[in-house]
Formats: sequence, C-alpha cells, structure tokens
Amino acid sequence: MKILAVVGARPNFMKIAPLLHEMRSRPSLTSLLVHTGQHYDEKMSKLFFEQLHIPRPDVDLEVGSGSHAVQTAEVMRRFEPVLLEHRPDVVLVVGDVNSTLACALTAVKLGIEVAHVEAGLRSFDRTMPEEINRLLTDAISRWLFVTEPSGVTNLKREGIPDERIYLVGNVMIDTLLRCRDRAEESGILEQLGLRSGGYGVLTLHRPANVDDPAQFAPLFAALARIARRLPLVFPVHPRTRKSLAAIGAETTPGVILTEPLGYLDFMKLTAHARLVLTDSGGIQEETTVLGVPCLTLRANTERPITCDEGTNQLVGLDPAAIETAALATLERPRGASRVPALWDGGAAKRIVDVLAG
Repeated sequence: MKILAVVGARPNFMKIAPLLHEMRSRPSLTSLLVHTGQHYDEKMSKLFFEQLHIPRPDVDLEVGSGSHAVQTAEVMRRFEPVLLEHRPDVVLVVGDVNSTLACALTAVKLGIEVAHVEAGLRSFDRTMPEEINRLLTDAISRWLFVTEPSGVTNLKREGIPDERIYLVGNVMIDTLLRCRDRAEESGILEQLGLRSGGYGVLTLHRPANVDDPAQFAPLFAALARIARRLPLVFPVHPRTRKSLAAIGAETTPGVILTEPLGYLDFMKLTAHARLVLTDSGGIQEETTVLGVPCLTLRANTERPITCDEGTNQLVGLDPAAIETAALATLERPRGASRVPALWDGGAAKRIVDVLAG
C-alpha cells in the first residue's frame, strides 16, 4: 500500500510526525510526504521538522499565502500532477487547514480514497473557515479518524456510516508525550528570566480577534491588566504583530513579546505556566494533558472534551469576562483534570493498523 501524507501549515507538523514514524516502521507500507507550503517560514519549518524528526518532504508545492480561494485552488492545481505521477492508494490529510480540503478534494476527484485524521470536530460556527474545511473533508473521506467521542456523535448526526468512523485518540498527544522529556531540557525559562509557575502564556492569531482594532484594542487592554498581576509571555504571530502596532501596544508592561517559538521551547513554556490564554484549538488539547489551566478566548470550541474533562474554560471575547476568569483562576489552586481516553500516545499506531488492514 502506498500512502501519500499531506502537511500544509505548522499545526499539521505535530499531527503528521507520529503517523510518518509509524508508517515508515511497516515494511508493507510505502509513504510519501507532500508539503503544500500553505504556511511556510523556512527557519521555523526547518526547526519543527528537525525537532519532530520529520523526514524532508518528498514533494514541496511551495504554494505560499493568498486568499482562501486562491490558496485552495493553487494547492489543487499543483497537487493533481503529484497524484497522477505517484498514484497512491490513500491520501492522508490532517486537521482543518485549506490544504486539508484542497488535497482531499483533488484526490477523490481522481478516484483516490482519503483518510482524514482529526475528523468530526465541530464548533458549529460556519463563519470559521476551518469549520467549512472540516465539514467538507469529512463528507468525502473514506476513513474518519476521531480524537474524542463528540466527533463520533457529530459524524453520525451528519449521516456518516459507522464503518467509516474510528475513535482512535489524538496524534498531537502522541507527539507531546514523545517529546516531553526533550522539551524539559529547553532553556527557554532561563532565557526569558522566568520561574516555573510564575508567568502565563498568551497566543492570539484568529482574524476575528486581532484584525479589527475596535475588537483587538479592548481585548488586549484586558490582557495587559492581567499582565500586571501575572507576566504573560506572548509568542507573536506575524498578523498579530501588525495589529499590536496598529493599536500602539508593541511595548506593554508585563507582556513579554517573543518571536514564534519552536515546538520544544513552546512545550516547556506551556508545561510550566500558571495559566494559558489562547484562541488556538490544539493548545486546548495540550494544556489538558499537561494539567495547565487554559482560558480559551472564543465563543465556541470544536474540542468540548477539553472543557468536560480537561483544564479548558471557554470565556468568550468580552474583556471584562476574560479578566474576571483569569484573576479567579489565579486565586484558586490548580484543579485536577482527567486525560481523555485514548490520549495515550498510541493514536498513530491505531490509525496505521486500520489503514494497513
């Protein structure tokens, strides 16, 4: 069996790494890696590939940035010749970025079956481009590999037959557990002059949060007030750095701005934080396993198990509510959380067992 795996953006790297390791340990499988280049920063991509021991991509489409339509179309245009040349039995896509949908759609149009890892997650907010990518990719995939029970429920509600749905656990957690000891060797706390438990971590990148100064300014003002009580380390996404400049907040007392961090540094930073504030999906899962309180600055989450069993709390976008929730979290001792079932480091093996038949 020949499996062609696709990555497109940085969140995909942590998901594809354990799958590639597992596939390449099976003599009966041939695997190829295609990087669409949807998000490409040479320095950061190289660092993630090295730290996660991901082999050099067999094909790099070098698509680059663009609008959703331009990017999706360009991935499809460049991916089709790759499929015609290599003729894989399966195209394996992960997550919910534009490359996920574009490559899945191109494959099924050519009669090639698709496996979707991280299927079934739903925010029920169709203004999110990722939600559209998830819905459409799941509708056309042959194998739907699900991280949590809500995903199974969602897929069945959408009429997906049981035989296409597999609850297998979370490949991002495979990577976290595999890399945890190496992450502990990171010197990031010393570099930033921090002590364990004496700071928070902040990530913001969603357009709804950072693109409109009228929305972003009061949101960041609340975060700045929290930073007076607990220093916040803020690895800044490029789009967010422009927004900080637009509201004149490039220098804020208590907010420690850094460049985007490599995986091991960020895991060390997160594991030792007193609190994480984020609008990211994956960080909700990582904090759940690490036992770190997480406040999600969104009105919804496609990962409800992180709230039901983990450390995550949805706080919305009201600045006063965010500030209140953060200060309340700091007042109480860290509570116990459960690690969801099958988030045990074995998801990639379960996935490849299914594909290998």
